[in-house]
Amino acid sequence: MNVSKAMQKYILEKIDGAKLQFERTIECKHTEFDDLYPYMGDHPQFFWYKRYVAWTELITYLQIARELEIDWEGLFTDEQRAFLEKKVLEGKVLNDWFGSPPPGSGDTPETIKDRS
Repeated sequence: MNVSKAMQKYILEKIDGAKLQFERTIECKHTEFDDLYPYMGDHPQFFWYKRYVAWTELITYLQIARELEIDWEGLFTDEQRAFLEKKVLEGKVLNDWFGSPPPGSGDTPETIKDRS
C-alpha cells in the first residue's frame, strides 16, 4: 500500500506513544488513563484494567500499521515482538517486557539470606 511519509511518521509516533503508556502501566506509573478515572486509583484491579486498556491500544495501532504496510518492528525487541504477535496479555508479558533476567539472577530465600 502506498502510504505517505507523513502518515507513516504519524502512525509510528502513535505506536511509540502507546508503547510508552503500556510500559508506564507495567511500572505502575501515572498514565493518561489515570486522569480519566482519578477516583479509581484506590482499587487494586484498576492497575490490571489500565494495563489491558494500554495493551489493547498498542495492539490496535500495530494492526493499523500492518494494514498500511508500515514497518513498526524496529520499535521493539525480538521478545516484545513475540509477545505482540501473540496478542495475549499474560503475566509473562508483564514480567519479561523489559527483558528476561539472566538465568540464576532471581532472588531465592537462600540468596536473600546470604546477603544478610
